[in-house]
Amino acid sequence: MLELLDINTYYGNIQALKGVSIRVEAGEIITLIGANGAGKTTTLMSISGIAPPRSGQILFEGRPIHDMEPDQIVALGISQVPEGRRIFPFLSVMENLDMGAFLRRDRDGIKADLEHIFEMFPILAQRRHQQGGTLSGGEQQMLAISRALMARPRLLLLDEPSLGLAPIVVRRIFDIIERINRESGTTIFLVEQNANLALKIANRGYVMENGRITMEDKAAGLLVNEDVKKAYLGI
Repeated sequence: MLELLDINTYYGNIQALKGVSIRVEAGEIITLIGANGAGKTTTLMSISGIAPPRSGQILFEGRPIHDMEPDQIVALGISQVPEGRRIFPFLSVMENLDMGAFLRRDRDGIKADLEHIFEMFPILAQRRHQQGGTLSGGEQQMLAISRALMARPRLLLLDEPSLGLAPIVVRRIFDIIERINRESGTTIFLVEQNANLALKIANRGYVMENGRITMEDKAAGLLVNEDVKKAYLGI
């Protein structure tokens, strides 16, 4: 579904990604793990068109997207849930969800997706008229995921969904991620510092260090890899 081929991305003169190549198959969950500053977020920003690569190719279903604008990429079926959630704090829950469906015109489909989201996240239904900024951290993460789902993506990019959340809330969020993948077949590209949880729900994983992919394997293989255990699993 998605291929990154020898991607090199810069912020000014600073090179953040160095020859990154990643593949994502339709219907799977893949995870990208690594330390802070490794380039994980930049990888998602490059896919989304927010930090376009200076060289290399990004292909979505065989179509080059590395020169497209972010709204064109969303229209193709790729949505991102950014690090730190970044909901619209002064808009209501409903207005945030409406923003997620901004490019859509199928009213019946939007209504059905909204009902499905409220079934997955009943707390959002209860707080639909509440300003997004008044929600708890976990509720804001649920809203950020729901906003992205309202675009009805075929590929969902998730950037550090566990960041700053209590363990019980993190488990709930990861259960929802698995459910989204299982029930709708949505392909998921998960960037996550909680390597243990991420690898437990993923099919395959990549390890990034200093802007480079240093390791890739099935998630189960990375979970038992001694280098991964020492560096990222605290074992």
